[in-house]
Amino acid sequence: MALKQNLQQKLGLKINPLQIQLIKLLELPTYQLEQRIKEELESNPLLEEGEEEPEYATENEEELDEREEEEGPERNEDDFTLEDYISDDDDIPDYKLSVTNASKDDETRDLIFSQGATFRENLLNQLGMRNLSDFEKKVAEYIIGNIDDDGYLRRDIENIVDDLAFGAGIEISEQEVERLLKIIQEFEPSGVGARDLKECLLLQIRHKLSEHPNYPGLHTAQAVLTDCFEEFSRKHYEKIARKLRISDADLKVAIEEILKLNPKPGGAAGDSSFERNAEKVIPDFTLDLVDGELQLTLNSGNLPELRINKAYLNILDGYKNGQSIKNKKDVVSFVKYKLNSAKSFIDAVEQRNNTLMLTMTAIVQFQKQFFLTGDESLLRPMILRDIADITGLDVSTISRVSNSKYVQTWFGIYALKDFFTGSMQMDTGEEVSTGELKNTLKDIIEAEDKKKPLTDDELVDLMNQKGYQIARRTIAKYRQMLDIPVARLRREI
Repeated sequence: MALKQNLQQKLGLKINPLQIQLIKLLELPTYQLEQRIKEELESNPLLEEGEEEPEYATENEEELDEREEEEGPERNEDDFTLEDYISDDDDIPDYKLSVTNASKDDETRDLIFSQGATFRENLLNQLGMRNLSDFEKKVAEYIIGNIDDDGYLRRDIENIVDDLAFGAGIEISEQEVERLLKIIQEFEPSGVGARDLKECLLLQIRHKLSEHPNYPGLHTAQAVLTDCFEEFSRKHYEKIARKLRISDADLKVAIEEILKLNPKPGGAAGDSSFERNAEKVIPDFTLDLVDGELQLTLNSGNLPELRINKAYLNILDGYKNGQSIKNKKDVVSFVKYKLNSAKSFIDAVEQRNNTLMLTMTAIVQFQKQFFLTGDESLLRPMILRDIADITGLDVSTISRVSNSKYVQTWFGIYALKDFFTGSMQMDTGEEVSTGELKNTLKDIIEAEDKKKPLTDDELVDLMNQKGYQIARRTIAKYRQMLDIPVARLRREI
């Protein structure tokens, strides 16, 4: 086979480690960046907290130069010297991680949270006050363990009996498990242990009736849930009134009582499920209005200042104690690697902050009228490309910056992604943002007659009258985005 040589030209994209690190840091919000910095501080001994000190002393460098002259030709290209990573032109610049609005005189306060008994602990405590045998308590504890965080028992009694027989070796009838469940359903919060929404609401109504037996609205509410639950869930109020032979006024009172009930009794017991589902929001930017001018700052939170740990470089002083060449090369190689890693991380954090400020400044200028007034109708149509053209950054970079980032303004906290909206042209030729369309639609629905709510077709006509040429499917999409149900489910008596 003959050998041939060919010239080929290829286009390729290579990303250096610093760029990769910067991309990852751009995606992190403030509270996650704090954790990332802590991890880097733990893994890199040459990185530490504190302000940067004056430039490195050159004592170690001079000592290493003297030893290089003595070693002469023994040095090869694989040997490392202090000049490879520290020189007069390689000073670490003064660096502050970010600015903060806090004054030095501000007092730092620690918030102390106290937590009481959890949802299941509360049920077990109530179980302990019941006069039950050890066998009954053991079965009841198993039932409580199967109640979910919303307060519902979503397992069939038959399955619980089988689990007790095969898993715990407890033989018990379904009737006995049902009896113990009825006892648990008497516990607080009212409605706990229900197997569906209907049973949950009925348990709460019966609990109220035991306290206020002469209140007529509760009796009507119980009848509605017992005999007309399907019609109630679909808001077919005429059918309910005819079936129960009650007036609209009585039905309205009963429905008001039902709407006061809690469909998730477990969530009202202070269980930790609320903390797990809660989203942690720490604004990454602060935008203040001072004397009619907008002032933007980057929120540093508890982020520490970073610097190079020069004390670690004193290991090089051990060279004059007669260490072997191999050990010196290993030490210098390790120090160089960690030093480069520390400098790269500091530079990446600084570039992240600069990129965030550059992007947010462009957003503030683009949506200046909104930030000056707080009026969402003044939000201009804006896409990622608009900010990319202003900043000179790539669209993907703008996307990473706006993801999971928040800004605290003088009128509320907003997610950056909320400022990026599409546009639609009105009859007048003016372009409006989708945010303005949603607000207009929301205002129309809020002003409607709740006894005769507007259908989507009627909403289309009203939007067209205001100059918004919009299709019915778009109305339905925006309505769903605003968590507004269909007309039938918005109806009130």
